[in-house]
Amino acid sequence: MKAEVYSYNSYNTRPTLRTPTNNSEEVRRANGGKATEEEADHLKLADLCYINVSGKQYITTYSCLDRYPNTLLGSPDREEFWIPELKSYYFNRNRQCFESILTFYQTGKEFRPVTVDGDIYEEERHFFRIEEPKAATEDAIIPIDEAGISDLCFSKGGWNLMRRRVHKFLMDPRSSRLATAWHIMDIIFICTSITLLVLETDPNIGVAFTDKDHRAYDAIRILNVVVISFFTTDLLVRFSTWPNLLGFFTNMFNILDILSILPFFVTVITDAVQDDTVITDALVDNPEVQQHRSYVVLRVCRIFRIVRVFKFIRHSQDLIMIIKVVARAKKELCLLVLLLFIFSVSFGSLMYYIEHTTNTQFTSIMQGCWWAIVTITTIGYGDIAPKTWLGKMVGSFVLTLGIVFLALPMTIIVGKFSQVYEKEKVKE
Repeated sequence: MKAEVYSYNSYNTRPTLRTPTNNSEEVRRANGGKATEEEADHLKLADLCYINVSGKQYITTYSCLDRYPNTLLGSPDREEFWIPELKSYYFNRNRQCFESILTFYQTGKEFRPVTVDGDIYEEERHFFRIEEPKAATEDAIIPIDEAGISDLCFSKGGWNLMRRRVHKFLMDPRSSRLATAWHIMDIIFICTSITLLVLETDPNIGVAFTDKDHRAYDAIRILNVVVISFFTTDLLVRFSTWPNLLGFFTNMFNILDILSILPFFVTVITDAVQDDTVITDALVDNPEVQQHRSYVVLRVCRIFRIVRVFKFIRHSQDLIMIIKVVARAKKELCLLVLLLFIFSVSFGSLMYYIEHTTNTQFTSIMQGCWWAIVTITTIGYGDIAPKTWLGKMVGSFVLTLGIVFLALPMTIIVGKFSQVYEKEKVKE
């Protein structure tokens, strides 16, 4: 059987099949079975495929398109769109979607453009006969939730299907109305928890948290238990539906949730050990009991209750986006911190050696560094100030340098911030 190759002419017409002559076969046999350079050039040119999509020209190869014969571009049906005047195939379709579809032919993977609506992209996929993705195939469009977890992380089966649904319910408030209501309830409990945390430290209102005979004591205690119970239930259910154990404990939001409820359980355990003594902020601050080791632990745990404020981040995509922007602009931020460190140490040390003999405020270089940081950042608390004429001259120079210090790097950081923020906003 004779081999078939594409013929090609200089007028860029549609390639047609031809059978090589006996002469070309003899030449190929003389070259050890390899095609001549002329035939190789003809093969490369004949394999080029010109596609015009709404006025924009794309060039690919027939061999690339023929890998997917069930699609429009990979089947003979594409000949219906051949335009002799343009010497290419013409499609009056969305160009952004076509670039993604052409990427599918080239790589076997499909990605929807972030600037194209999902319905429009599905219409383009249907027109070009791109098959529906399958979860187990390499060409699938894999859905990713807000926690960065794919549906493929869950195994098949009825139980895992329910786990995936519950996980989506907890992580995506847009999945259903009930999920939206659950997230609103979570926000309400977070606000309640923060309010209790703030009121407990007030000398007048804090009596209700410590005095068992107070009429509001039982109500506040029950409210605190209800809030912690809700947080604990949400955390346990999320833990049971998480695809893998390691991923759960490496997730930042899960770590914050654990730290936010940990002080309550430590307080309960310590309360039971200390003969049912009520452990509160007022009692921890009592000098008579601060020497006990258990209360030292409580003072440390009390700090972690501040973490409850950061639970708001989970419910705000804008805050999450800002965190991503800061992470991507870390080089510029590190440069800013490095410059601040160099200037504060340099001018702090200089000011110390100028002022420490006549000014009792500059007791060490650390005090000088504190003055330099406050001055460079143009805050100026006024708690430390130079008194000598030389120190005032150095202070004036540092203040002027601080303005330049904030102006130059901050323009770079703000530009980077705006650029990354816009990209993340488009993705959302």
